[in-house]
Amino acid sequence: MAAGILSFGGYVPRIRLSRQSIVDANSWFNPALKGLAKGERSMANWDEDSVTMAVEAARDCLSGVDRAGVTALYMASTSYPFQDRQNSGILAEALRLDRGIQTMDIAASQRAGTSGLIAALQASSGAGGQVLLASGEKRRTKAANPLELTTGDGAAALLVGEGDVVATVLGYHTETVDFVDHYRGQDNAYDYVWEERWIRDEGYLKIVPEAVQKILEKAGVAADEIDQFCFPAAARRVAGMIGKRLGISEGAVRDNLQANMGEAGVAHPLVMLVNAMEEAVPGQKILVVGFGQGADAILVETTDALAKLPKRTGITGHLARRREETNYNKFLSFNELINSEHGLRAEVDRQSGMSTLYRNKDMILGLVGGKCTKCGTLQYPKTAVCVNPNCEAFHTQEDHSFAEMTGKMNSYTADSLTYSADPPAYYGMVQFDEGGRMMIDFTDVTPGAELDVGLPMRMMFRVKDYDGKRGFRRYFWKAAPIQAGD
Repeated sequence: MAAGILSFGGYVPRIRLSRQSIVDANSWFNPALKGLAKGERSMANWDEDSVTMAVEAARDCLSGVDRAGVTALYMASTSYPFQDRQNSGILAEALRLDRGIQTMDIAASQRAGTSGLIAALQASSGAGGQVLLASGEKRRTKAANPLELTTGDGAAALLVGEGDVVATVLGYHTETVDFVDHYRGQDNAYDYVWEERWIRDEGYLKIVPEAVQKILEKAGVAADEIDQFCFPAAARRVAGMIGKRLGISEGAVRDNLQANMGEAGVAHPLVMLVNAMEEAVPGQKILVVGFGQGADAILVETTDALAKLPKRTGITGHLARRREETNYNKFLSFNELINSEHGLRAEVDRQSGMSTLYRNKDMILGLVGGKCTKCGTLQYPKTAVCVNPNCEAFHTQEDHSFAEMTGKMNSYTADSLTYSADPPAYYGMVQFDEGGRMMIDFTDVTPGAELDVGLPMRMMFRVKDYDGKRGFRRYFWKAAPIQAGD
């Protein structure tokens, strides 16, 4: 039995930056940007990066899934926070996956997401077991670059393996061509992009059709049988031009989410695939293509199991959770594109002790507390003595993760004195519905919003702080208000 797609999930940051605000700030220098002023792009919060977004997409994908079945974890991105520390390893710790799994980072091309999916399918079919692929992207561009308007931040995750799959894989094909549409050299912060018409005519319209034709021939599927065609190019009408050239119906060409999200780099083919599967019905054929130094073409067909899969928040749900942002300077600050004065209170040495981090990695990255086996009391952090005054038993606590638990706000503080990249700093006490409480930082709080005791909260994996001196970032969990419809 060949491996297929067992589950899927997605994540889009809540903040949406108005493209008009970018144009208003930069059109004095580049008037051509006015043609890109419509709509909005997704914008990661200051404490989000490709790893934290991949964690959220993976949590969405694994909702209702037994994580013990995951035997490998792959992550795909070109915006990893660490160049020499396995980013997928951080992801595995946050998801509390078994230590015996294989982990791997995949990078260096915009088709790394689809290449990662092919590798996951091959690994699962060969060695057996379930492979989780997560892809997150937070690309940085120079101010006034058109990419600043057309890109967006986001993530997607797919679980592949054998069993009751929601989509069977009819085949895949890769064309490898060293076609350089853009590149980012070693130690360079930004991409260097070549001329758009050249990329369209020599890249998209020649390389992609060849890859698609070959996968259709392998699968024995006619182009007009494709129900949904996912091609992530931000350029207008390109996907439609490719579809017309191949004989794919115009109605099958998927919206590239440019109007309300932007193009999320490596993750975007998977974002579009997840979005397509959210709206698909059993029996539909979905073609997804990743482009970058060649092209990957993957053809899947949805099954009856799709209708039985529990509803995910997915791409659709996260797009609905939007909060508009018109402050372009905030975007620049969050992405470290301007050198802001952070004040004296920011001048704290944030060196992380690697030995301390390792010894407490379950507590920090997995949000693991304790559950008393004698009285059932939950507590964070886990200690040698039960905090229940009617119990106070010694050494009776077993590991218990708080990451997937929801709670309610018991108290909060909006602190404008302490340093925060997005002041004021919100924090307070969260009482978990199943028991236990925690004093913790809040994130994704709407500026100026009135917070009320009893507000529902959920836990999210985020950046705790940055050690700019040594290039290290610390991760931890934060509490975020649960939005209507979540």
